[in-house]
Amino acid sequence: MSGRFDHLSHRRSIVDGRVLAERLAGIDPHDKAAARRAAGVILRAALDEGRAEIARRLETHPTRGIEAANAQAYLVDKLLIALADFTTQRLYPRSNPTAAERLLLIAVGGYGRGEMAPFSDVDIGFVTPWKQTPWAEQAIESMLYTLWDLGLKIGHSSRSLDDMVREAKGDVTVRTALLEGRFVWGDEALYADAARRFRDDVRSGTERQFIADKLAERDARHLRMGDTRYVVEPNVKEGKGALRDLHALFWIGKYVYDVNRAAQLVDVGLFTPDEYRAFHRADNFLWAVRCHLHLIAGRAEDRLTFDYQREIAERMRYAARPGKSAVERFMQFYFIQAKAVGSLTGLFLAHLDEKFAARRRYGLPRLRRAPQKLNGFTVDRGRIALPDDAFFQDDPVRLLEVFALAAERRMEIHPLALRCATRDARLAATVRRDARANALFLDVLTSRNDPELVLRWMNETGVLGRFLPDFARVVAQMQFDMYHHYTVDEHTIRAIGLLSRMEKGESRTDHMLASAMMEQIVSRRVLYVAVLLHDIAKGRGGDHSILGAEVAERVCPRFGLTAAETETVAWLVRHHLLMSHTAFKRDLTDFKTILDFAEVVQSPERLRLLLVLTVVDICAVGPGTWNGWKGQLLDDLFDRSEEVLRLGHKQKGRTERIAARQQGVADAMGWDAARLADYAHRMPEAYWIAEPADVLAHNAAFVSAAGDALLSIDARVYPDRGATLVTVYAADHPGLFSRIAGAIHVAGGNIIDARIHTTRDGMALDNFLVQDPLGRPFDEADQLGRLTRAIEDALAGRGKMTDRLKAKALPRTRADAFRIEPSVLIDNKASNRFTVVEVAARDRPALLNQLAYALFVSKVTIHSAHVATYGERAVDTFYLTDLTGDKLAPGARLKTLEKRLLAAAAGVPYEEAA
Repeated sequence: MSGRFDHLSHRRSIVDGRVLAERLAGIDPHDKAAARRAAGVILRAALDEGRAEIARRLETHPTRGIEAANAQAYLVDKLLIALADFTTQRLYPRSNPTAAERLLLIAVGGYGRGEMAPFSDVDIGFVTPWKQTPWAEQAIESMLYTLWDLGLKIGHSSRSLDDMVREAKGDVTVRTALLEGRFVWGDEALYADAARRFRDDVRSGTERQFIADKLAERDARHLRMGDTRYVVEPNVKEGKGALRDLHALFWIGKYVYDVNRAAQLVDVGLFTPDEYRAFHRADNFLWAVRCHLHLIAGRAEDRLTFDYQREIAERMRYAARPGKSAVERFMQFYFIQAKAVGSLTGLFLAHLDEKFAARRRYGLPRLRRAPQKLNGFTVDRGRIALPDDAFFQDDPVRLLEVFALAAERRMEIHPLALRCATRDARLAATVRRDARANALFLDVLTSRNDPELVLRWMNETGVLGRFLPDFARVVAQMQFDMYHHYTVDEHTIRAIGLLSRMEKGESRTDHMLASAMMEQIVSRRVLYVAVLLHDIAKGRGGDHSILGAEVAERVCPRFGLTAAETETVAWLVRHHLLMSHTAFKRDLTDFKTILDFAEVVQSPERLRLLLVLTVVDICAVGPGTWNGWKGQLLDDLFDRSEEVLRLGHKQKGRTERIAARQQGVADAMGWDAARLADYAHRMPEAYWIAEPADVLAHNAAFVSAAGDALLSIDARVYPDRGATLVTVYAADHPGLFSRIAGAIHVAGGNIIDARIHTTRDGMALDNFLVQDPLGRPFDEADQLGRLTRAIEDALAGRGKMTDRLKAKALPRTRADAFRIEPSVLIDNKASNRFTVVEVAARDRPALLNQLAYALFVSKVTIHSAHVATYGERAVDTFYLTDLTGDKLAPGARLKTLEKRLLAAAAGVPYEEAA
């Protein structure tokens, strides 16, 4: 279509069509195969030079995404025109063409729209007036072979006009592709016929069905992509809030109103000028990101993974700011654009809905009931609407009231009312100190219906951020790590939704204890406010827990909370990571761990609040983050701490708990008192506290079956924990733990927790929870067999462990995108009996083996190991003594130990570190 690429500057420096045609004209056409190969060489050179020029322009102007996408389509246009002319005039010329020997080449899909990333598919259609002639078949085949030889990925079709109409009617995908059909080369009269037939025979009268089909297609795509626009590794093309959503809006507008450019959506009333500017800004940015992504990957790649994010942020010239890295600033802008796409979609569909709802059917006016009244608002077809356009401006408190009504009445808000809320969101800042506005906001937050949905509407319109400016600072803010799946605002709103569902009793199966505690919590609104504020200070360049507590102290009185409630919210925000860090990184059988934790918590109510906050915080991190093992650890910490808080700082009840667990094993095994006493005497007291009841029973059966064997290994899937439980019963000796850890890695396993026990008769009974590199249990027979053989070989000394580990490839390449400085913390005060050593490092296979080997050569005894992973970051904690059973004394020995662990954490082989 003429004028499509007129805005591109210096087009001939991308490709000069005249020069290209002259070069192709110089090829001798008599040997057709040789001529086609020669043409391919010329076209390939033009393609490479054109791509290089487009890449250079994008490097110079890294934010001009649409221009780069247009330039790519322009380049392909010129190549196709030159190739088609060469093929039909030089290779297969027609001396006296018939009416049937007419051929049309059209661009369809994204290429038809004139937008392509560097390695996008080239979607083209060949159209003939009737059945394809031998000449057309030869010409089409020759062109396709040449295009394939150029390395282009071609999506193509060859149809007659009748075929085109029939297939477009029957397949919405074909119809969508043809909707963007654009003339590239060939018979212009045939193109006019094709456009007319598509308009009259395909599109006319099917507008409603097309809209329904595209929206259903969109919803299915969103579901496939995770149904949120705030995933931290988004798909720039197919994800929610990405390019395909913008394309869907354009397709619907073009189908219904026959527009040719997105700017024309303003002319037909589907966008205001401001909304179109937001559309264009998002479109331009997303195309820039997609083009950079293709160039960096060197192929068609649309997933914005961590390893590409940092490089694209650098290419697009984002700079770091205090508390926020360049890549986090880049991704925050990405999510702001994705959010804008979501808002535009809602408004666009509202306009369509209004226009179609107002149309007459069968020549009669559509009967509509007079809108109902609701606190001054109107109700339009079951949705809360505004009586006039200035309703929020007349009283800005209504910006909060509309959401409070939606939450209370379980009603939707009309999209046009949301549009006005977006436009007037800034007015929410004027009522931050208004008692009524704050009470309405608290009503939304603590609603017993669906606070998650309504808060998401508030966030999408910008009202939430304007009313609570501290929240605005975390809107669309990503956390550049592999642990958090969502942006901070999305994580927070999801956590509130989880809390609401837990309160309704919908989470009893997965979170029995936390759900039970919800029924006992007195400070309900304290909990909801704490969940809202727990991450509100992220990205400020300091400890977000401490800074967040300061925010809580400032905003809670504004919400109408009492001084006591404010103090509790601030405490919860300040300590919202305390429970998970204690449960996952400390030995819960060490009573000082429980005492130290209880000393901070101080009351049973705070303990209940902290448990529920911890559970919803972890679950809202992302799918797969929560598992039964974490739940068991948190439940254990809760039970033991509650006992201390209720009975005082005495170790009362421990003996009774051990006795109850021992009796449970006896009942499971059918043992009499003498048999139980003999087994119980062999096991250390800490063993009975450390392991859950089902593992105790499993261990008892396993040890009994092992008899006097010096080595027994069992590996079985542990579905409650989402892992494989590997139990090793062997004669204890120095380095045993290191060898087992190395063997598990060699077999392809990843240790997520380890419990190490030594019986009083010198045997080691070690329980490991093991997953594969994708976080799944080893559940196939050959995997379990491989795991068992690897441990047997390691403990028998068959083969050198270091050589086997070196031969094992490291698959965790995504973690390479993160820079984590290893650290070692040695604490002699955390336990009365042990020295506690905490090592933080980038997670990788065999990390635990290297750390355990460093401890082995340091001649210390490992009593327990606790493995916690947070995406790419691993935190491994060891409880140690020297060989005589005492704590490690401060001095040169601890310095040497620290040096060895740092080297192991950094991946330095022991020989080099030594």
